[in-house]
Amino acid sequence: MKFIRSLTLTTVAIVLSACGAVKTTDNVFPASVNVCVESASETRFIVHWEDGSYTVENGESSEKFRSEFVSENLEKIKHVDQDRRLRIHVESAEQMDGEGDVGAESLNWGPYQMDAQSLWNKNIQGESVIIGVIDGMVDTTHPQIANSIALNTGEIPKNNIDDDGNGFVDDYKGIQVNSEPNDPVVNRHGTHVTGIIVADPSAGAINGVAPRAKVLPAQFIANDGGGSIGDAIVALNYVANRGAKIINMSWGLDPCMDIPNLRSTLSDLNNRGILLVTAAGNGDSSGVGINMDSTPSFPSAYNFGNQINVAASTMSMSLIGFSNYGTKSVHVAAPGVGIYSTTPMNQIETMSGTSMAAPMVSGVAALLWGAIPSASAAQIKQAILESVTRPSTPLRVSTGGVVNAYDALTKLRAITGQ
Repeated sequence: MKFIRSLTLTTVAIVLSACGAVKTTDNVFPASVNVCVESASETRFIVHWEDGSYTVENGESSEKFRSEFVSENLEKIKHVDQDRRLRIHVESAEQMDGEGDVGAESLNWGPYQMDAQSLWNKNIQGESVIIGVIDGMVDTTHPQIANSIALNTGEIPKNNIDDDGNGFVDDYKGIQVNSEPNDPVVNRHGTHVTGIIVADPSAGAINGVAPRAKVLPAQFIANDGGGSIGDAIVALNYVANRGAKIINMSWGLDPCMDIPNLRSTLSDLNNRGILLVTAAGNGDSSGVGINMDSTPSFPSAYNFGNQINVAASTMSMSLIGFSNYGTKSVHVAAPGVGIYSTTPMNQIETMSGTSMAAPMVSGVAALLWGAIPSASAAQIKQAILESVTRPSTPLRVSTGGVVNAYDALTKLRAITGQ
């Protein structure tokens, strides 16, 4: 899929800030002053326009972009950030040689630990709920996820035309914002995350948490496991405009990177009633979990009202050592160690990380929304947080426990009266 970088702008008068200061190139595009300044791109810039849209623009340097592009379009621009790179939250991966004697419950220990099967047995499987997966490549041909992709019926596939006029060419099965050709040998994270949420058990060994939900893939992660914030913002807005009720973000920034345009994007999505599920992160460079109450990392640390931040737990319901934690800023834990799921070219492999824990929670949210479509994102979040399974020693998250799908639906019925 090709992204058309075009924008129709209306003329907007120069606005005044609350304190009465006239908008200038310097306050629209402030110089970077934080300790992550060395990671900022000098040639890519995230532009938030006054009409609410975002684009990623190229330039020769920050100073030239400020003096030329920003100056020329000042009346139409709300804010500019230098683009930056982020990374996926996976700690380890291992390809399976074959299923061997591993049983279905062992292969799918995460959903079973969360008691998702009790809802499956009641024919509650996330019917028609759309989850935006903002991630790497998703292999939409994998037999276990091929029928679980949210199709854009206004688009004719592979005709090289933007049939529905939404700014994206051939986005029949989602979009790829980054331009690098995919290498399915290494770009496996997005397919794994997708399988955790929606893998069809009738087509293979993996049972997604919400196998009748629909995933909307929006790729911005490249083959090296990194991606740009600007591309992520484009992807986030795309899935929201396509009707995603849940957005899964299994990636994050270094602790010092609080990017205003990312914050404003997620704030807008939160205000639109979308549930934001974020991976808490996989710790420092030595693989040791970080206390996010004192060292926040983003986007998980934004902690919007409709956001759930997820740590990774083990089969024994303890936090794994690499998982970030925080009794104020991380809400729940979910299975995230040795998680079997789909990967490209019709394979299955295990991965570990808060990247795997977040889609477990996205899947549970889809189960709840499929059962009670009239529920709000705030009610879904409340039900999940107020129904966790707490081990004898509470986990270092605000709820102290691991997500429980069955109890969450019981709680949601009580909250909504349905």
